[in-house]
Amino acid sequence: MSLVEEEIIHWWKDEKGENHRNALRLETDVPSLNNGFPRDGIITLRLLNSVSQQAIKLSPDEALRVSTQLLQIAKELINQKRQLWHEHED
Repeated sequence: MSLVEEEIIHWWKDEKGENHRNALRLETDVPSLNNGFPRDGIITLRLLNSVSQQAIKLSPDEALRVSTQLLQIAKELINQKRQLWHEHED
């Protein structure tokens, strides 16, 4: 059974001005025993829109790699924006 941990909604308008909704949902399946051996839990990244949905299942190690990369990229983009503000104010 999956548990929804977070859902990030993104609304956007197409060229006709119609609203559309995309969602990124983070789901988890808890670790379990399989044939007497512990198995990792699973993290599922699910992309949903008004037409379809796609999902990718990640091990905890894979999810940590993705989250670390996202964190580094996000920090760099924020720093670049700050630099642009500093240049704009000068």
